[in-house]
Amino acid sequence: MTRSDLVALLGERFSQLTHRDTEFAVKTILDAMSDALARGHRIEIRGFGSFSINRRPPRMGRNPRSGEQVVIPEKLVPHFKPGKALREAVDAHTAALEAEAHQTARDEPTT
Repeated sequence: MTRSDLVALLGERFSQLTHRDTEFAVKTILDAMSDALARGHRIEIRGFGSFSINRRPPRMGRNPRSGEQVVIPEKLVPHFKPGKALREAVDAHTAALEAEAHQTARDEPTT
């Protein structure tokens, strides 16, 4: 799902909001989340998951063109950990799709 898909979905679900209002709401929420992570805060959305910052230590890498060793500096990267409800929902949906595919494969005649 893209940002514009999310705006469209929210616009359909909340018909009293204009497209511009929906776009502004999505932008505001995403900007607030980005700012919080940039300041080093953790974001937790119950039933969905949590966002935090992970530290990647400095390491040695290689320049793919020359093969020469290069020092890759330390980085702080965003990390998402899904919540239990989200994991269970994804697992249930995946299991249902696999069962459907298995049933379809069994029902097809073999030649």
